[in-house]
Amino acid sequence: MSATHELEEGLRLAPRFDAAGLITCVATDAATGDVLMVAHMNDEALRRTVESGEAWYYSRSRRALWRKGESSGNVQRVVELRVDCDQDAVWIRVEQAGGAACHTGRRSCFYRAAILGGDGQLAPVDADKVFDPALVYGKPS
Repeated sequence: MSATHELEEGLRLAPRFDAAGLITCVATDAATGDVLMVAHMNDEALRRTVESGEAWYYSRSRRALWRKGESSGNVQRVVELRVDCDQDAVWIRVEQAGGAACHTGRRSCFYRAAILGGDGQLAPVDADKVFDPALVYGKPS
C-alpha cells in the first residue's frame, strides 16, 4: 500500500503537523453541531486529548500547552475525535461544560457574522455572554 493510500484509507492515527509542529482543530458542540472554536494542537496536546478524553490545545501566542477550561472551568469533554482525509486537520465533537467555549465569555468564538454584500461590517450573532471574563480571568477579554 502506498504511503498516501495508507494515510487516506488506513486506520492508524498519523497526524500531519505543519512546519511549526501544529495541526488545526475545530471543536463543535456534540449535541447541536454548532462550531464552538478553532484552535491548534501540537503532538503533546493531541496525545493528551486522545488519552484523557478532554480537549488540550497549544497556544501560539503563549507558546504553551493548555487544557481547555483549566482557568475558567469550562472544560471540553471529547465525545469523538476525527481527522480529515489527509490527516492535517482535527475535528472534535465535545460536551462543553459551563456553556461557554470562548475566552470572551460567549458560547462560541463565532459570535459575529459578516454582512454579505456589505462593506466589511460585522453583526453580532448569539453574542450574549455566559460569564464575565474579568471575573474569571482577572482581566477584560
